Amino acid sequence: MEPAPHGPGGADEGPSSSSATAADPTPDPPQSPQQPLPPPQRQRQPLSRYESQKRRDWNTFLQYLKNHKPPLTLARCSGAHVIEFMKYLDQFGKTKVHSPGCTFFGQPNPPASCACPLKQAWGSLDALIGRLRAAYEENGGRQESNPFAARAVRMYLREVREGQAKARGIPYEKKKRKRARSSAAEGTSGGGGEPSTMAPPAAGGTISASDSSSGGGGAMSSVL
Repeated sequence: MEPAPHGPGGADEGPSSSSATAADPTPDPPQSPQQPLPPPQRQRQPLSRYESQKRRDWNTFLQYLKNHKPPLTLARCSGAHVIEFMKYLDQFGKTKVHSPGCTFFGQPNPPASCACPLKQAWGSLDALIGRLRAAYEENGGRQESNPFAARAVRMYLREVREGQAKARGIPYEKKKRKRARSSAAEGTSGGGGEPSTMAPPAAGGTISASDSSSGGGGAMSSVL
């Protein structure tokens, strides 16, 4: 006896696609955790003119030590080496300093040119040593062993100042007194204000702008 065929709605009929979807839903793919946004990067403040010049001067001095014969390390550097460095820079100076035997020695405005050498102006050297003294301690050097603050360096700078003042005919003392008188006059006319305590300018007020405004560092940074 043959089994009776199943009807359209028989029990053995396979499930429809809609019922299959309802019975066995496809799981959603796992979502990756949302990555936190990176913090906004802080824009670097541009270095000031002084800081940029100080960095160039420091790199120049380190290069000088490297090229020194025999090579020098910063730990062995002394005030004598700093003076040697300043004398080395004289060949790149732009300030005319008359020799004692020159016809124009002591004349502030010589009428003609001469064969006297060009040197670094005292104001340029003084500013340079100030920047290097600060850079030495900022780069791990100890204040008590700072070669740029050595007594020999201060004495050399004083000799350069006085020598250039005599050679150029503009004594430092006269320049200082003249500035003090003008400051006192301004204080009197302004209602009895105190005289200015600003330091007098470098001896030889006619130093070129390229030598005095940047402390001579522009040329120093490219001499090696």
